[in-house]
Amino acid sequence: MEEMEEELKCPVCGSFYREPIILPCSHNLCQACARNILVQTPESESPQSRRASGSGVSDYDYLDLDKMSLYSEADSGYGSYGGFASAPTTPCQKSPNGVRVFPPAMPPPPTHLSPALAPVPRNSCITCPQCHRSLILDDRGLRGFPKNRVLEGVIDRYQQSKAAALKCQLCEKVPKEATVMCEQCDVFYCDPCRLRCHPPRGPLAKHRLVPPAQGRVSRRLSPRKVSTCTDHELENHSMYCVQCKMPVCYQCLEEGKHSSHEVKALGAMWKLHKSQLSQALNGLSDRAKEAKEFLVQLRNMVQQIQENSVEFEACLVAQCDALIDALNRRKAQLLARVNKEHEHKLKVVRDQISHCTVKLRQTTGLMEYCLEVIKENDPSGFLQISDALIRRVHLTEDQWGKGTLTPRMTTDFDLSLDNSPLLQSIHQLDFVQVKASSPVPATPILQLEECCTHNNSATLSWKQPPLSTVPAEGYILELDDGSGGQFREVYVGKETMCTVDGLHFNSTYNARVKAFNKTGVSPYSKTLVLQTSEAIATHEIEPMREGC
Repeated sequence: MEEMEEELKCPVCGSFYREPIILPCSHNLCQACARNILVQTPESESPQSRRASGSGVSDYDYLDLDKMSLYSEADSGYGSYGGFASAPTTPCQKSPNGVRVFPPAMPPPPTHLSPALAPVPRNSCITCPQCHRSLILDDRGLRGFPKNRVLEGVIDRYQQSKAAALKCQLCEKVPKEATVMCEQCDVFYCDPCRLRCHPPRGPLAKHRLVPPAQGRVSRRLSPRKVSTCTDHELENHSMYCVQCKMPVCYQCLEEGKHSSHEVKALGAMWKLHKSQLSQALNGLSDRAKEAKEFLVQLRNMVQQIQENSVEFEACLVAQCDALIDALNRRKAQLLARVNKEHEHKLKVVRDQISHCTVKLRQTTGLMEYCLEVIKENDPSGFLQISDALIRRVHLTEDQWGKGTLTPRMTTDFDLSLDNSPLLQSIHQLDFVQVKASSPVPATPILQLEECCTHNNSATLSWKQPPLSTVPAEGYILELDDGSGGQFREVYVGKETMCTVDGLHFNSTYNARVKAFNKTGVSPYSKTLVLQTSEAIATHEIEPMREGC
């Protein structure tokens, strides 16, 4: 039952419908809310001016045309955009439900009549806040719309089912919990109010008092309210006009309003439409069942995505750890090479140190021996050994002069690690798509020569680029609000032409289109600027100009 609550709330005030009326587009409004969004239209758009101009379109024809335009949208693929039959200058507001509504240009005169009976200004226009269809009221005003008694009954039952405890309806301050209900008065009483307002004497003694819960059930089973004719308020509906798709009374038939129409008994049509609604609900029930199964599938997908994500992350970490392990192994190998080079250099230098140390010791010993020989005073003894010593000294000197005092090894390591290919590979490390996705369609091209405006409607046409090879499954046309505001979708479908009606007069709109397929959506086309006519009598085609 809670899902149904939005169906029972007015799109203007956001509360439950109060005295709802049915608009020709089949949407509902509270009577008070309908009066609040009335707008006065220029004389050129009034029903009287249209009759005087010889157009021959009556108020009822306007209703029929409005209905036909609603049906033609689904058949032709054309969309409609919200707006008024005239260009109101009053700023718009938003209801609690987010629907844009327009208040009246001036406050209505004070009156003690109900919203349905209060006088309506001449040439009043009302726009449905949900489908944005505009309608000019006739002399009957809001009384020309039928009341939705069925919706009232549904709201009454819904509110009763939502009530946690039935309260007394006569308590002046804080209502107490009801203890009884009078079936004849149809009122819930607490004990003090029952003793004060419903004493068990006189005519009230014959009234039947029941427990509140039983009274709630009896209210639900109470006979339905009989709706009366909008033209003859004292007559009940007794027949149904098939062409007008509305209940009529006996007096309507006597006056000949539906003389050429097919008229059937109200009860028979009631049963027929109930049967048709039940059959339609069967199909809708199947779709709802499929939707529930689809939601279960989506929730399972959420769980599966989470599990796959954990598994994929673990796989990614394992792959990166494997790369790190391979890098560490290579690092150990390179460090081993560096250590080997280090040991080799030390060995060469140490061997040279050892060799030079021995050679220096021998040279030093020879020098000291020669010095001692020079000190001797025996000439003959000196000359016997001097030649040999001189040769040894020269030989030793020659041994030191053949690169013996040059290091055999440098202190630098003649190694350089080439890590640029590896760094480049790391930077290029990325995921590979398992399945190659198809590309999105190309950006559509708006055909300026086929785009035009007429009065408060605009026709737009577009096409795919000539060299485009990716097919588009459909297109999305977007229009702003005529005041430079945000864009919103006005058409989604496969057609390449769309007529948007119901725009503001003398306003500038921006339009754009994009294509889509299963892969995604294309970029937007260039923005097209549209200028609507200044008055409804203008028939010239306004020029198009392309935006950025």
